[in-house]
Amino acid sequence: MGLRLLRRRTLTCWLMAFAAVCLFPPLHAEEYDVVILDGRVIDPETGLDAVRNVGVRDGRIAVVTEDDIRGARSIDATGHVVAPGFIDLHAHGQNIGDYRMQAVQGVTTMLELESGVLPIAEWYDKQAGKKLPINYGAAAGWTFARIATFAGEQPVSTPEYFQRAQARQDWKMDVATAAQQQRILELVEQGLDEGALGIGINAGYAPGHGRKEYFALAQLAAERDVATFTHVRYASNSEPQSSFEAVQELIANAAITGAHMHLCHINSTSLRDIDAIVGMVAEAFERGINISVGAYPWGAASTVVGAAMFSGEGWRERMGSTAHNFQLGTERMTEEQLADYQKNKPGTFITWHFLDESNPDDLKLLDRSVLNPRILIESDEMFWMFMDNHDRITNYAGDAWPLPEGTFSHPRSNGTFAKVLRSYVRERKLMTLQEAIRKMSLMPAQTMEGFVPQMKKKGRLQEGMDADIVVFDPDTISDVGTYQAPNQPAVGVQTLLVNGELVVDAGELVIDAAPGQPVRRTGK
Repeated sequence: MGLRLLRRRTLTCWLMAFAAVCLFPPLHAEEYDVVILDGRVIDPETGLDAVRNVGVRDGRIAVVTEDDIRGARSIDATGHVVAPGFIDLHAHGQNIGDYRMQAVQGVTTMLELESGVLPIAEWYDKQAGKKLPINYGAAAGWTFARIATFAGEQPVSTPEYFQRAQARQDWKMDVATAAQQQRILELVEQGLDEGALGIGINAGYAPGHGRKEYFALAQLAAERDVATFTHVRYASNSEPQSSFEAVQELIANAAITGAHMHLCHINSTSLRDIDAIVGMVAEAFERGINISVGAYPWGAASTVVGAAMFSGEGWRERMGSTAHNFQLGTERMTEEQLADYQKNKPGTFITWHFLDESNPDDLKLLDRSVLNPRILIESDEMFWMFMDNHDRITNYAGDAWPLPEGTFSHPRSNGTFAKVLRSYVRERKLMTLQEAIRKMSLMPAQTMEGFVPQMKKKGRLQEGMDADIVVFDPDTISDVGTYQAPNQPAVGVQTLLVNGELVVDAGELVIDAAPGQPVRRTGK
């Protein structure tokens, strides 16, 4: 009887345990919205670099585990890298095609911080109606405030408004009166009240502004606990009015006011003086001055042909440029074309080649900024354009995908992050994969998170973070666009999740995906 009783009790216990497992399965057996299986998961904050499974629920990363998990949608990431989506702090295109070109190379958050916009509330309302595939946000644009103040009108945050303003010299070169400065600061502060992410200071386009005005902007940033995002006052290889002086001015204002001041595209504003400027920036870091720095991996910039830097006596010598350094569409300009466009069409966007990437010495200059561990990656992405029937360059605002044949932009607009992974990581082996991901996700998030709380949930691949995730093939990810044929999306991204929703699926853009959310401060 004792043996039979023991067997019965054993059987009963086994049945009860089986029922418990069926009715109450382990945590990791529950179903997620999306699961990403067997990928090489890299989290730049914790240092995780191992094969893991990732479960996504309700727009957040719910689990990162070695355990088996299941979901309504399963993605096989075998042989692929699973990383936080890339964050671009420096992007100008604001139409759906601009955001899509970024998405297919792994960008999940794209912010207009250097130029900024005004009015802020109106801009966020417009973006919300565009059904964007990735997250978006903007700083308050000092440049637009300055143009509007000198013109005696309300600011308008469109590329066309900025282009038309190139025919005026006052906002570019004149020191503001006390009343004008007050109005400029009021417009910027109104933008901060409406939730702007900081102050965009495109100082290089208005180099004649007063030093008191620049200092006042730094003071305002410190008072409102935001950062400035600055295109420095000068770009020049020689003194006076050199790139070195301009960066020194930014560092001095940061040191005196305590403001966080971000130095945009140190590569294109340093020109050939990159060693001296990077050295000065390193000293600032060591002394605890509150600055951050970005760069993009290209030896050419995109700007308007009538920019102040391309004017005045001796500008060719200062900039190390002739007309051949200027590219209109996909072709280099002649001196006759350059003179014509500067006089009659100064708002035309061109590509300006300040370094020759095919020259090993020039490439080394570019590498010094891209490889520096304290310099994050930003694209300086530009909107896509086309030549109309009247030979005028016009911004493309449509929603066709792929973008129509004949549209063009700087290749950084669709290839910056992919180029870092192709050139610097895979081909030239100058940077580890982990370091590249850190510079393109965690570093931008950390730059912003002190004054934009939303960014604390981005740039990491951890439980509880936003499900902004890129899955890419490290052996094939690549920029494809060139200066002569830019309209070619990057390749190699298998999957892109934005707030837990698929934006790229099996290597293809999901056309109707619109999970992008605003990144915005609460204002006052």
